[in-house]
Amino acid sequence: MSPKYTLAGLISGAVLVLDQVTKFLVDNTLTMHQSIAIIPNLASLTYVRNTGAAFGFLAGTRSSLRIVFFALISSVAIGCIVYLIRGLRPQQKILLASLSLILGGAIGNLIDRLRLGEVIDFIDLHWYDVHWPAFNVADSAITIGVVILFIQMLRKGSLTFG
Repeated sequence: MSPKYTLAGLISGAVLVLDQVTKFLVDNTLTMHQSIAIIPNLASLTYVRNTGAAFGFLAGTRSSLRIVFFALISSVAIGCIVYLIRGLRPQQKILLASLSLILGGAIGNLIDRLRLGEVIDFIDLHWYDVHWPAFNVADSAITIGVVILFIQMLRKGSLTFG
């Protein structure tokens, strides 16, 4: 196996394991909507489940349609990311890391959707009573990966794969 695939597997695998372990711990130690302050008026662990996508997108649609839609979109995205990783040159380690973060996060949330029909979220950032929508490790990895890609685009003017 090439070092490129080893690194991609390590990064996406670490994200996936951390995501699934934290969701398991939250699901087995907190009750739904239970909140534990980590930093008062700033950060809490709050157990919620998200039936929609980011910020609750499509949360009100019929369950079977929503699950099929998200599973299909996630699978296509995962396939595209794997395709992009395959085309990377060995020296494109930053792009490899960013795509691997996105890949691990996408797989983590897909597992929840297939297993539960929804995603476990628990990171609750807020300023007193003003809350950002809750998220999880997979969402964080996807966001960090996208930010790294965006920074690379700004630095280089575009991204080149392959």
